[in-house]
Amino acid sequence: MALAVAGASAAVGALPQRVARPALGSAGALYARSPLNRARLARAVEQIRWCFPDLDEADARGLAVASWRRLALLAEELSFPPARYRHHRWPDWIEPPDAPQAVAAILDGPTVLVTGHCGNWEVMGAWLGSLGLPLHAVYRPLDNLALDRWIRRTRLRKGIDLVDKFGAGASLPALLERGEPVAFTADQDAGRAGVFVPFFDRLASSYKAVGLLAMQHDTPIVCGGAICVREAPVRFRVVVSDVIRPDDWADRPDPLYYITARWRRAIESLVRQAPEQFLWMQRYWRRRPPFERRGEPLPASWRDRLESLPWMTPESLARIERSCTPPARPR
Repeated sequence: MALAVAGASAAVGALPQRVARPALGSAGALYARSPLNRARLARAVEQIRWCFPDLDEADARGLAVASWRRLALLAEELSFPPARYRHHRWPDWIEPPDAPQAVAAILDGPTVLVTGHCGNWEVMGAWLGSLGLPLHAVYRPLDNLALDRWIRRTRLRKGIDLVDKFGAGASLPALLERGEPVAFTADQDAGRAGVFVPFFDRLASSYKAVGLLAMQHDTPIVCGGAICVREAPVRFRVVVSDVIRPDDWADRPDPLYYITARWRRAIESLVRQAPEQFLWMQRYWRRRPPFERRGEPLPASWRDRLESLPWMTPESLARIERSCTPPARPR
């Protein structure tokens, strides 16, 4: 299987972009509308309509189809040969971050990088690798060992060292102590043990590891991603949606909650800039907070924590509470 994937990747990479990208995009859109994908498409449309309540059903469906098109285009982007990632080549296909302070934070010392499944989440890592600064990205190993080895090998050739999430607790602190950045694609559902913070005005289980690492090592968190701004030849813009520094959480009553809510908000900001490039088919709100699972309304203690967030508005709080309210039982 690994040989098949490697061969398919090489075949896609060998095609001119003006041929490969339209064909792959059309294939992704075709699959999105197929009967095989009916349930996932419906879930994506439902999630989009919650996040963008001004969109009607047709517009939300179009945005969901665009999400599958983006997923298909990733196949072509991930097939780029390593030579394209050399330091003298990146100005041809990537625009540097739009926040100079983010670059300074990354280059000055240990940094935690956070992105989501929007645009191409590997481009920033490849860009840093081209500058001679290797990136260590946390990932879940694949069950197929041969395919997993191929993925690790191809990413390493692009300057991205993949760190097994099941051993990350031991390896990441050592990497930060050496002054090397570590990265998380952190918008996935973190399960029942995660920190439930707002994401598009609905509580989403989010990883504790990002905030804990930053707090333990007193390191800034740079949030952003790479948005595609030109299709063929492809070109990306590195967007920095937030830089969270130790001084920002030093006086917070619950630093971990504040940090987690803020980087989750930064991912939301990134998605709002290019919603058609977000993978809406994923179940970002799969796990529900304990009170919601018990069919209870938003507790006062949870409301207090939400109100402590500096950016929280009455309108957002009302939507969060509405999303948590269990449906009325028929009499």
